[in-house]
Amino acid sequence: MSNRHIIYVQGYDPRGLAQYYRMFRTELRKFARLYQLSATISRPHSKSDDEITSWSIETKAQASGQAWQTRTTYDFLRFEDFIQNDLAAPIWRTVAQAVWIYWRLIFRGTIGRFWSANWRFATFITWPHIILLLEALVAAGAGFVFGKGLDALGAPQPLSWLAGSAIFMVLLWGALRYFENQTYVLYLLCDTIWTWQFAHRQRPEWDQRIDRFAQYLAEVARVSDADEIVIVGHSSGSFLAAEMLARALKRDPSLGRHGPRIMLLTLGGNFPIVGFHRAAADFRDHLAQLAVEPQIDWIDCQARKDVMNFFKLDPVASHGIDVGSAKRNPTIVPVRFREIIRPDHYNLFRWQFFRVHFQFVMANERPHAYDFFMIVCGPVALRERMAHPAAALAVVTTPDGAERELAWSALAVSGPARVSADPDLATAKEQPARRRG
Repeated sequence: MSNRHIIYVQGYDPRGLAQYYRMFRTELRKFARLYQLSATISRPHSKSDDEITSWSIETKAQASGQAWQTRTTYDFLRFEDFIQNDLAAPIWRTVAQAVWIYWRLIFRGTIGRFWSANWRFATFITWPHIILLLEALVAAGAGFVFGKGLDALGAPQPLSWLAGSAIFMVLLWGALRYFENQTYVLYLLCDTIWTWQFAHRQRPEWDQRIDRFAQYLAEVARVSDADEIVIVGHSSGSFLAAEMLARALKRDPSLGRHGPRIMLLTLGGNFPIVGFHRAAADFRDHLAQLAVEPQIDWIDCQARKDVMNFFKLDPVASHGIDVGSAKRNPTIVPVRFREIIRPDHYNLFRWQFFRVHFQFVMANERPHAYDFFMIVCGPVALRERMAHPAAALAVVTTPDGAERELAWSALAVSGPARVSADPDLATAKEQPARRRG
């Protein structure tokens, strides 16, 4: 039986544990149906003052000729209490902070660097400010008309001005509050504030919790009997996971040289949103450390369709970090969501940006080399899966015993070798392993 330990680092998502666990359980069932597997999940249990919640998954092959079983421990590292506090701040304070930060991003050239790196992401983080401006213009127009109406009725000019201003503020407040579920303006503004403050080390509570998570990782690595520990960071969790791992390496420089293999898997990452700030020198130092760390393998999965990640951008080189020939991380893996989702379903949500973004951590609808739940629950370790994606897929899909043995052989020869970027991962579908080498 394979034994795996997943440490999932939550991004800037206020929904938190309850909704994530429900989504995970639902997607696990879809995964099991797709590959004809038996998958059972335990109830979540919390530890470390509710900062970490864990559950376990038992997965077993049911298809004819298949004979594998895995046990996965899944840790969910939580930040939703901080995020919910951010969203509970007065609307006027959130708007004022976010607008002031955005103008500083413009004048310091940070937005320009975002545009050069990935225009889609730069457009995405500018979008809430555009919506805010439109809402403000509509509210200001209504306030102006109301004030002019009072002038026409002979009201004193100061009264007309005050009444028009009051109408403006009430309408803008109402638009921000009651259309939030459609626009996500306040959430995205809070995200902007948080990343700025995190990059400038103005959020000590976040740093303290990351330090505790780093200590937890070091302790798990010392005592775990897992075959591999996979640290997963999705979205903003990508740079939080990298931070946690770098700090754990400082606590225990031998991390990864003893016990389970340590893997870092970042999905839909947005490292520049922190690292492009001049103040984030410590963060860039951590990226440089991970880039050369011999006992860590770092896989960074990116998707063109996801506007919330930096597609085709090296998380290390893009920050001006040059470690020369010593560089061994990350391996950048392109993922095409169109190939893992049924065409009719894909067309329904392809323009729902948050839904697309979360596809990284949801179940496939078609067998494919990239499959988050196969990474979590499947029989093939992450390093071998990424080094030989077609063989990893054939192991769980091909009905032919000889081809399946050939696939296992291809995986075995990878051994402890360096993971190499395989461009075919983006297009690897259900094909016999021997056809693709």
